[in-house]
Amino acid sequence: QVRVVESGGGLVQAGGSLRLSCAASGSIFTINAMGWYRQAPGKERELVAESTSGSSANYADFVKGRFTISRDNAKNTVYLQMNSLKPEDTAVYYCAVDYRDYDLRFERTAWGQGTQVTVSS
Repeated sequence: QVRVVESGGGLVQAGGSLRLSCAASGSIFTINAMGWYRQAPGKERELVAESTSGSSANYADFVKGRFTISRDNAKNTVYLQMNSLKPEDTAVYYCAVDYRDYDLRFERTAWGQGTQVTVSS
């Protein structure tokens, strides 16, 4: 059983910062990528940032220059540093992990439960 647990969300004023954490554990052989998605009320879930092999990272246009994704491979943990937050960043933020199962080596995606980020004006 693979577990994905996010933390670090909360309430912050516009212009403030938050740091989200996501830890993956369980029957994992390798992790190909870890990423952050978000879903605001009435909207579809969208990609925020993802970390792939090496130091590669991809960002959505609306967070470039404000958010930074990083990963600690030894801990199977990914972080999202969010600066200059805006009210439109308010959403539930989800962590996704693309991995191969330890036993069967199947490619799978596991999702966390989400953490709420609220940015006030």
